[in-house]
Amino acid sequence: MKHEEANKEIGDRGAEGQRGRGTERQRGKRVGGNSKIQNVQSPVPNPQPVVPNTQSPVPNLDNWLEIGKIVSPQGLSGELKVYPVSDFPERFEVPGKRWLLRLDGTEPQPIELLTGRYISNKNLYVIKLAGVKTCDQAETLRGCKLMVPVSDRPQLAEDEYHVLDLIGLEVFMQGSGELVGTVVDIIAAGNDLLEVKLHPSFTTDKGQMTNDKKQKTVLIPFVEAIAPVVDLKSNRIEITPPPGLLEINN
Repeated sequence: MKHEEANKEIGDRGAEGQRGRGTERQRGKRVGGNSKIQNVQSPVPNPQPVVPNTQSPVPNLDNWLEIGKIVSPQGLSGELKVYPVSDFPERFEVPGKRWLLRLDGTEPQPIELLTGRYISNKNLYVIKLAGVKTCDQAETLRGCKLMVPVSDRPQLAEDEYHVLDLIGLEVFMQGSGELVGTVVDIIAAGNDLLEVKLHPSFTTDKGQMTNDKKQKTVLIPFVEAIAPVVDLKSNRIEITPPPGLLEINN
């Protein structure tokens, strides 16, 4: 599964442990028990100072993926430190068009990425954007987000999945066909984990309904031995969990 772009083991470059909603992460290479998840019209003129407006409409980002957040200027020449929420290094290292969502913006605006490099000991990228030439200009972009269109997702290798494609899939027991629940999130760990909200009928059948009447979730390792079937066209995952994996605490 990829949050954004670039095949890599969990724990390599990228935002380790980050949740996947609205970000570009890849998760789900189910091989040997290990999981891998695996996208401007013209340079923007010198940016104007950003003045947050709490009355601004909430941006509609249904068609966008966040790839990173600008955290601070780097040096005096307008470079920027970016915290990545994408698993694809090329988002920050390969020059080209990106989109910038300002603090008071209602939609991302095109901007040109000129250069980028990874700082491994800090899990940050340092990038250079067109039109940002001084530390003061860079400071006005603190907190802004870098985006890409949802349609601009990179191709994945066989048996890899985008996080957004997995969230919402229904999970079934392979042997019985019983509906277990729905994938609500992906959690990065040694092996990626599917967070599955249990269906009420499943918890009732297993005697696991709790007094607080809240639907419970379970974590299921996204490895081939436990999740052998992923059928995106049919909106389903089939699992063969070992005994006790789906038990929840009352």
